[in-house]
Amino acid sequence: MTRALRVLLIDDSPAERLLAEEAFALTDELLCTLTTAPSGLEALTRFQGPNAALPDVILLDINMPGMSGFEVLATLKADPKLRVVPVVMFSTSPAPEDVTQAYTLHASAYLLKSPEFHTFLEQIETFILFWSRTHLPYRPTPA
Repeated sequence: MTRALRVLLIDDSPAERLLAEEAFALTDELLCTLTTAPSGLEALTRFQGPNAALPDVILLDINMPGMSGFEVLATLKADPKLRVVPVVMFSTSPAPEDVTQAYTLHASAYLLKSPEFHTFLEQIETFILFWSRTHLPYRPTPA
């Protein structure tokens, strides 16, 4: 059996992080652990050091003070150790220029946050199921 999928959510909004934590907790039958970071800088700091545990996938908000999600994404993709970690932009912005910029910077996907909790929960469940079944660099596959 494989270990739990490790997801890192980077979002400056305490309310959005709490909402995501609640949604992930409601999917407890799915094998997944969620950690959060309130800023891109804090998340990037966690990855320092040769033995730093990397997440299997990152959910990344765009609009954050200090370092935007796009700046975090560019930094991740410029680092040889971190560039293989899939990054899913997780935003309320449907702006075509945001979607284009995310993919230009090599985001793995762009997911619009639903304002409805039920739909948001479905998004999280689908996200976990998809990434749990995907072969990832830092996640062992079943024997």
